[in-house]
Amino acid sequence: MDITQFSIEEIKDPTNIIEGKRFEFLLDVEIDEEDELYSEAGIEIRVIIGQNEDVVRILNYFIIDKAENEYLDFALEDDEEALILEFCKEQLTTEEA
Repeated sequence: MDITQFSIEEIKDPTNIIEGKRFEFLLDVEIDEEDELYSEAGIEIRVIIGQNEDVVRILNYFIIDKAENEYLDFALEDDEEALILEFCKEQLTTEEA
């Protein structure tokens, strides 16, 4: 899995109930043709990231087939989650700099 494009947006909490910050990442990913997630039109992963002080973690994610614009009922493998989390951490560090 390779991340080819992304966007990031901070999710505002108007009630101030949630501690820390929340971010939504939209990641265009390139999937190997042999992978069961492969789609000719491409796959997008919508990732909700929580940041509370120095702790950054994935709160939730959704895998979307761009051809049908439908959510896929698949879970990422641990190494894929780790890759996405590391990518998001790097982008948040860049945003803060």
